[in-house]
Amino acid sequence: MYKGKKIAVVVPAYNEEKFIADVINGIPKYVDRVYVVNDASTDKTAEIANALAEREDRIKIISLEQNKGLGGAITTGHSLALEEMVDLVAIMAGDNQMAPEYLPALLDPVIYGEADYAKGNRMSCPAHYEGMPRFRRFGTNLLTLLTR
Repeated sequence: MYKGKKIAVVVPAYNEEKFIADVINGIPKYVDRVYVVNDASTDKTAEIANALAEREDRIKIISLEQNKGLGGAITTGHSLALEEMVDLVAIMAGDNQMAPEYLPALLDPVIYGEADYAKGNRMSCPAHYEGMPRFRRFGTNLLTLLTR
């Protein structure tokens, strides 16, 4: 429970054996349900996630037999959250690119009625660009503008 709301995190995961344990273990304890959607991974993603789920009731693993892609994995997790009457759902990628300490910044505007929907953007943080080659930074910014 977070500020009186039931919170879930959907973790879409495809071949994330190197990162999935850190992602799951990093999700704050106030998150009531963690849906790890294993999107037909061919590595040990499912094994690692299942081992963690055995130790924590809040973790639920959904293993898809056929790869549905990122959108399909997210939709699968959202559907389960709706079935379980979760108040708010956040998405955290299985590759550990999203910092869980920013979760309250996404949840609070929705909880306080300031927004119906919140979306984070790790690219908006100046620290993200440190050490990134200038050409890649330009390309990233250009693609961001083109896809808005």
